[in-house]
Amino acid sequence: MLSPIAQRLAERDVLKWVIAITAALGAILEVIDTSIVNVAMPDIQGNLGATLAEVGWISTGYACANVVMIPLTAWLGHRFGRRQYLVFSLAGFTAASVLCGLSTSLMMLIVARVLQGFCGGGLLAKAQSILFETFSRKEQPAAQALFGIGVIAGPAFGPLLGGYLTDTFGWRSIFFINLPIGIFAIAMTIVFLPRDVVGDLLRKSVDWLGIGLLAVTLGCFQTMLEEGQQDDWFASRFILTMAAGAIVGLVFFVWRELTTEYPAVDLRVLRHRSLAAGSLYSLVLGMGLYGVIFAVPIFVQNYLHFTAMQSGLLLMPGGLASAVMMVIMGKVSGRVDPRALIACGALTTVATALLLAQINPDTGTNSLFLPLVLRGLGSVMMFLPLSLATLGSLPQRDIAAGSGFYNLTRQMGSSIGIALITTVLAHREAVHRSVLVEHITTANPATAQRMNMLAGAFAQHSADPVATHQQAWSAIDHLVSGQALLLSFADVFLYVAIAFIATLPLLFLLGKGGNKAAAAAAH
Repeated sequence: MLSPIAQRLAERDVLKWVIAITAALGAILEVIDTSIVNVAMPDIQGNLGATLAEVGWISTGYACANVVMIPLTAWLGHRFGRRQYLVFSLAGFTAASVLCGLSTSLMMLIVARVLQGFCGGGLLAKAQSILFETFSRKEQPAAQALFGIGVIAGPAFGPLLGGYLTDTFGWRSIFFINLPIGIFAIAMTIVFLPRDVVGDLLRKSVDWLGIGLLAVTLGCFQTMLEEGQQDDWFASRFILTMAAGAIVGLVFFVWRELTTEYPAVDLRVLRHRSLAAGSLYSLVLGMGLYGVIFAVPIFVQNYLHFTAMQSGLLLMPGGLASAVMMVIMGKVSGRVDPRALIACGALTTVATALLLAQINPDTGTNSLFLPLVLRGLGSVMMFLPLSLATLGSLPQRDIAAGSGFYNLTRQMGSSIGIALITTVLAHREAVHRSVLVEHITTANPATAQRMNMLAGAFAQHSADPVATHQQAWSAIDHLVSGQALLLSFADVFLYVAIAFIATLPLLFLLGKGGNKAAAAAAH
């Protein structure tokens, strides 16, 4: 059933495009919020008087709640209706955002972020499933391109927006900005999305055990990833407990969902080869792409001493390149085998990572411009065709469940990638530092020459020879630490390139993005 306004738009054959914009609004809210908050963490920490470990739970709580909800979106949509569920998610996300902005304590903020994560978890997957259910196979590339502009460009523009709002209006503004956008998205959903037919809604028993096991499995796994590096991974009893909870929960969850008549998460959709292979590749895609976009700001802030605002500006050209390429891909994707486009995108990303692996002490914004633009182009060349190749061949009844699982793997890939990069950076920095320190001795002529030069410079400001000697050693130690950090980043980018090359064979398992049954179901 359509509202009068929607009916008039349907008669002009433009309603589906308005629905695409409506669905994309919710997804953009969720995607940008994830990156925008990270920029404001130092200000939140100082304002609420929290330690670094405590403030980390602002992101951990959101991420855990988010990943738990993603695979449940199909079941919730079937049970309550996709329109009602989307309206509830948008309203809950907006209300939780306001609550975050009004928080007067760390605990209140963490609870509000968990609520925000629960409500926002389904926005991305549900938006994508709505597009596949609304558009025909022929129109899918253009629809997915419109949707993908926000999803791909969001993480690039998020830090810039977050930095500007935090510096100009304070950290609370990054949450309050969601209020007008959320209200607009709710109004759009109510007016333009068709009402669900009551007879189509699922009224079967609720799989509470499956939901509980899912919460334990993903909650423990996400917590392990978020807190692992900080707690020294498996040297920590807490991390060991989280790992055990994730493994045991996963075993019982899979058993439950495959044996119950009405599962909360329909794992049987993985019988579709394209979905299984696409989800696995999505995991790698999330690890590599979001890992790079995570590593670059850390590099420029820690080594080049950029501010959050400068980091955001650095990422902007790549975001603009993504938006332009998304429009181009929307016109090309329907005519070219998506597997070929994904391969081109993967090789472009490999080139990006190899260029970034060449960083050196003279690396600046000019050196990073081309790799980040290539990263923006390559990500789109993979994102859009992969969505079509993974979900385009599914029967309409399996699209919602397939979309939820596909988006879950990308989200988990992002979390795994960030955890791996954080760990590898720390490990490789220690390794490189130990190797460099072996050559920093007074017996080394280069070291002795640098020591004498630095000591002479410091002696101009101090008459104490012992103090100048210590200052000279401290300066050399600082240089060694910086060089070790630089080399560790180069290693990370090289590993990303290797990962994308190693997973190219998965493309042979993907479909071409549709079949006759899927095309008929999509009309």
